[in-house]
Amino acid sequence: MITFLSKFFIREKQDKNKIRQEYGMLCGITGIILNIFLFAGKFMAGTISNSIAITADAINNLSDAGSSFVTLIGFKLAGAKPDPEHPFGHGRIEYVSGLVVAAAILLMAYELVRDSVSKIIHPEETEFSTLIVVILVVSILVKIYMYYYNNSIGKKIDSAAMRATAMDSLSDTCATAVVLAATLVGHFTGLYIDGYCGALVGIFIFYAGINAAKETLNPLLGQPPEEEFVEQINQIVMAHEEVCGIHDLIVHDYGPGRQMISLHAEVPAEGDILEVHDIIDNIENELRAKLGCDATIHMDPVVTSDEHISEMKAAVFSIIRGIDEIINIHDFRVVTGPTHTNLIFDVLVPYKFYISDEELTTMIEREVKRKLGNNHNVVLKVDKSYVQMGNKK
Repeated sequence: MITFLSKFFIREKQDKNKIRQEYGMLCGITGIILNIFLFAGKFMAGTISNSIAITADAINNLSDAGSSFVTLIGFKLAGAKPDPEHPFGHGRIEYVSGLVVAAAILLMAYELVRDSVSKIIHPEETEFSTLIVVILVVSILVKIYMYYYNNSIGKKIDSAAMRATAMDSLSDTCATAVVLAATLVGHFTGLYIDGYCGALVGIFIFYAGINAAKETLNPLLGQPPEEEFVEQINQIVMAHEEVCGIHDLIVHDYGPGRQMISLHAEVPAEGDILEVHDIIDNIENELRAKLGCDATIHMDPVVTSDEHISEMKAAVFSIIRGIDEIINIHDFRVVTGPTHTNLIFDVLVPYKFYISDEELTTMIEREVKRKLGNNHNVVLKVDKSYVQMGNKK
């Protein structure tokens, strides 16, 4: 149905951000309509059967309609153009709307468990009819469809809010299946497990809400970029032979499709600064054209024509990799004096590295003096990577 409706309401040739917005709004409107339809059917079934599980499931669908409305508003506001108060746009509102959806899921889970515990303490007989079974089966099929289209569109437009909504639909599918099982068991065996099934559904919904909250909260707090995106940046920048290396890559996320990156590019100190600057400008434009993100690149001049410095760097790099292959170095310089030589560089390690900064510094200093001589001093700074790095231990 979504695919059919998109042919009439979405123009694929327009701006990508506009397409995202229209897909999100279309899914939001569809979600509101379907959830209200399910609420009406289940509420009627719950009233007829006197089932707390069915009634709670109905109210869950009503809250889902509200969540779909929040998603709809979120996509609408996220598509607003930048303004003086929000120069980076309003894309993060989409994450906020996803967080609101997750909060609604958790609230529903709490109320469902509370009512189910009351039903366990004071069990009541539930009524059974073919109509109730039909309503629950139809609800399951509708929710499976809602999970499918929310998940597929969420992947298509890279939307955490849509994926959170998809998880909500999946949890609703399981919840209704449990309710249906309780109804059938109560009818055919006389066992009143309505309250127990309601509590089980509530716990499952709570788990789904926690996962949905994590997916929308992490971008707001500042999560590392996807490894594939980092690799694309590396490939584009390092494809230019004038660049010797990159470090201090930071990806600033202002919402889907609104990313800015900054990085340091090591370039030959012997090169013409105007020519190198022109190359850096071209790389920034290439990143914008291929990845759709604004880029700011800082030039770090490094000496590449001095054989002694190259040998020192290779020796230090070998020592570093002997400690752990995940460690890297950058901004390497050599200052030679009459009595000693200072090796100045930065060491890059992941967060929560199994060796503390102080211990790592001591290990490097000891190994450099042991292998290069006591007249070699190490002046280093330990940096943490803003992108994902493997960790061996």
